[in-house]
Amino acid sequence: MIKAQNIHKYYDNLHVLKGVDLHIKKSEIVSIVGASGAGKTTLLHILGTLDAFDTSKSKLIINDVNIGSLSGKKLAKFRNENLGFIFQFHQLLPEFTALENVCIPAFIKNTAKTEAIKKAKELLSFLGLSHREDHKPNELSGGEQQRVAVARALINNPAIILADEPSGNLDTESAENLHNLFFKLRDEFGQTFVIVTHNTELANMADRKLVMQDGVIVK
Repeated sequence: MIKAQNIHKYYDNLHVLKGVDLHIKKSEIVSIVGASGAGKTTLLHILGTLDAFDTSKSKLIINDVNIGSLSGKKLAKFRNENLGFIFQFHQLLPEFTALENVCIPAFIKNTAKTEAIKKAKELLSFLGLSHREDHKPNELSGGEQQRVAVARALINNPAIILADEPSGNLDTESAENLHNLFFKLRDEFGQTFVIVTHNTELANMADRKLVMQDGVIVK
């Protein structure tokens, strides 16, 4: 599902990723842990095609597609159709309702409006939010906002979900519910999850826990 070979990343003279090798199988839930500055978020952004790796010797294959061969519109299209993102701060658009926020990636994909709304309603129902679909983000609790973000990540049936500190802004109960939800989603829909987290409980729940240190995966 994901094969990364010799991934390097520089920011000016700062060598952030120093030859990361990674292989993640379909429907696997993998957590990535490590101290701040170890390179976790940078790696996640590269796996999510939000940032580029730096050397010609680096290689990234996602869903049998060589990411290094894509650019511009083709890369954006691949990202929209194959990847879903969940961030610590939900990044919902405040002027739109929960339902509208969930629909946005589907509209970008040019999915018919009726089909997008139908799928969004199904996802919100699955996540226990049918009664909140017409509410805007400021009318939702932190846990509800994050579940809306999860629905938004799922709307295009992506093969891979990438999450960056997804429960870092939630209370203990909401965080636990979100963690359990990831495994329920994997069992229901077969998605692959890559999760960067400082939450020890979530990290240990994963099928595999990878530890990053000084720009490389050490175990």
